[in-house]
Amino acid sequence: MPENGSDAELGREFDRQVENLLRKGYPELAGLPEGVFLRHLAPLKERLPEPPTSREQGRIPFVIVVSLVPADKAISLVELDGKRGFTQMEADDLKRFTPVAGVQIPPGAAYLVADLDTGGGTLNVTPDEAIKTIARENRSPLTIDEGVALVTHYPEVLKTRNCFSLLGSRCGDRRVTAIWISGGSPRLGWCWAGNPHTWLGSASCGSRVGG
Repeated sequence: MPENGSDAELGREFDRQVENLLRKGYPELAGLPEGVFLRHLAPLKERLPEPPTSREQGRIPFVIVVSLVPADKAISLVELDGKRGFTQMEADDLKRFTPVAGVQIPPGAAYLVADLDTGGGTLNVTPDEAIKTIARENRSPLTIDEGVALVTHYPEVLKTRNCFSLLGSRCGDRRVTAIWISGGSPRLGWCWAGNPHTWLGSASCGSRVGG
């Protein structure tokens, strides 16, 4: 992942993420010709966040989120140490999870999520309490699509003792989705909002930027 660096380094990181999406077949999954797909992404390069003056452990400068690819398809393209991601949640169930109040998703086919934190500070804290911490820090919880995008571009952030919940998407019940390692593979699943886990934090971001 890029160290706290220059505009040029962030530009190279943007290009790396675009190539990653092309290699994984995102244009086809999005139902777009490659050229059209790239035109949707191009304006985002002009909106990259300011280079951070320092990078806290576990922070990621930005990731590209593609809104047109469903989470169940996207998680299957995540690779960690040669193992593909998966979910046992039904596609229709995942669609029920929508952004919570206060989470504003930029319009369009793709956008940037900036200043991502994988939630190391909320390990062993219930999602019900973690969401309060995230709000106090003037940050925003990641949605399902954003969490999957994070591990698509940075699979190495998934660690046995620091996986993360995605509190920015809820469906009206007591479940919260999360991404963790199961049998060595990235897994998109759910946990109860009132249960703490020593290995599960709650991911957040500083901002979202559209094209």
